Amino acid sequence: MANVKDIKMNPPENKLVGDMPKIGIRPTIDGRLGGVRESLEEQTMNMAKSVANLLTGNLRHANGLPVECVIADGTIGRVAESAACAEKFKKEGVGLTITVTPCWCYGSETMDMDPHLPKAVWGFNGTERPGAVYLAAVLAGHTQKGLPAFSIYGRDVQDSGDTSIPEDVATKLLQFARSGLAVATMRGKSYLSIGGTSMGIAGSIVDQPLFEAFLGMRVEDIDMTEIARRVERRIYDPAEFERALAWCNENLIKGKDNNPPEMQHSQAEKDAAWEYSIKMAIIARDLMTGNPRLAELGFGEEALGHNALVAGFQGQRQWTDHLPNGDFMEAMLNTSFDWNGIRAPYIVATENDALNGVSMLFGHLLTGTAQIFADVRTYWSPDAVKRVTGYQLTGMAAGGMLHLINSGPATLDGTGQQEVDGQPAMKPFWEITPDEVDRCLEATTWHTSSVGYFRGGGWSTRFLTRGGMPVTMCRLNLVRGLGPALQIAEGYTVDLPQKVHDTLDQRTDPTWPTTWFAPTVTGSGPFRDVYTVMANWGANHGAISYGHIGADLITLASMLRIPVYMHNVPEEQVFRPSAWAAFGANEPTGADFRACVNFGPLYGRY
Repeated sequence: MANVKDIKMNPPENKLVGDMPKIGIRPTIDGRLGGVRESLEEQTMNMAKSVANLLTGNLRHANGLPVECVIADGTIGRVAESAACAEKFKKEGVGLTITVTPCWCYGSETMDMDPHLPKAVWGFNGTERPGAVYLAAVLAGHTQKGLPAFSIYGRDVQDSGDTSIPEDVATKLLQFARSGLAVATMRGKSYLSIGGTSMGIAGSIVDQPLFEAFLGMRVEDIDMTEIARRVERRIYDPAEFERALAWCNENLIKGKDNNPPEMQHSQAEKDAAWEYSIKMAIIARDLMTGNPRLAELGFGEEALGHNALVAGFQGQRQWTDHLPNGDFMEAMLNTSFDWNGIRAPYIVATENDALNGVSMLFGHLLTGTAQIFADVRTYWSPDAVKRVTGYQLTGMAAGGMLHLINSGPATLDGTGQQEVDGQPAMKPFWEITPDEVDRCLEATTWHTSSVGYFRGGGWSTRFLTRGGMPVTMCRLNLVRGLGPALQIAEGYTVDLPQKVHDTLDQRTDPTWPTTWFAPTVTGSGPFRDVYTVMANWGANHGAISYGHIGADLITLASMLRIPVYMHNVPEEQVFRPSAWAAFGANEPTGADFRACVNFGPLYGRY
């Protein structure tokens, strides 16, 4: 029985090379001295300070570190002051900018001209000065110069002395900032491809130009034999391994071997695979982010790591036909805790599905939470469930549900044993309690892997996600001639009567974790019904994040110039650069495609 009441909380830290990006606040002003500018200085700077307080008070980086804002040294009325602000932002490591003003300003002189920084402009809705006029003028300049910017304008008129931020403005500021920080965090980092293409899966044909042009990342390729080399030559911290082995033996619950008796491995083979799997997890983490302990042990080169924000492991079949699979490694790294305590999850895609790895990364950077990696395995219609179990689906699943199931990389956070306001949740690691860790562990059993799939053995997780969680499933796909395109489905996890779940679950591999998912349907298009969602899903995998984050994903995608071809996000929540309206305001999905193609990838030609 798991009992980790004394598990420690690791402090937030940046394990990668490079400082965390900051948000730059640009207070722009009417440059006319002699009365006009002087009368606006205090109000303009107060707007900047209010925005900084809002963002720092409500946001954290995905690694738990606080978000920092940098405000220009003074208001910006002319081009020299714009240049001084840009210079300061470069030195301070600013990764996105928000321009604020209550008045008219000189648009092309005061605008942010950096092509790689996501940018937004908040024009104060007041009657004393024409903030809205500047907003429209500078957005026209951004559009004309090919530097798309997000427009923020309050619905209601405010008094000139009002220093508060209206709720609708705050919502857009936070939505923009979360997405902009994700963009800036990816820049300069790596995707670590451990192995190559798994079983012909298209997503694991890793497209390096995609990462370079759209995400500002590099791809680091290594062979899976690097893991074998480090195991055999003991290139890991032996003290950590012994601690990890003891922790796993004490806290992880082993379930029955579901293999036919004649195919079962010996107990000695199972024990060896258990130890090998733990070493794989330690080594894969070291490969991603490095480990200074290795330098102390004489392995200076290996200590560096690959500065990887996300990784993927090929596994099948060249590895798994011979050695223990990567299920344990992927599950534990994707989880928000292990033998070292409660900490930020590592994002690792099974089968080296880099496109699903990116989808997981998007969700993680926007929420700070662990992500579920799953096969989008089966659509269960109400009639099919009734025929097989005699049970009539009700509630959110009344129209049917999707069976999300995959062997290893489903984070233990995905059990839903964490809670927010008494409801099942997946939380950022800094909010997780020892009791919640205990419940996640108790809800998970570990089974010797199906030898039919994994001849080399290994260990797989089994759990059932609690129903009632708001979740968002997304997937990045590649289309020849177009490039990347994103699909999004918001919905809820579903509870079934235990006997119904068991009957359905036993029809597939009973050693794998299950999430029953009911996407929210709209009655039209790809969300006409649950079947249509399944029929339109673009690949065999999906990334599932806690919360309804579809709006943030749409904003993030537009910053990267990745069109979204399928989503069920309410129209009023969709927030894209103002230039997108020029490509068809009455047809937002088509406009999104045309705008993304027109402006091109954020970091250059694809």
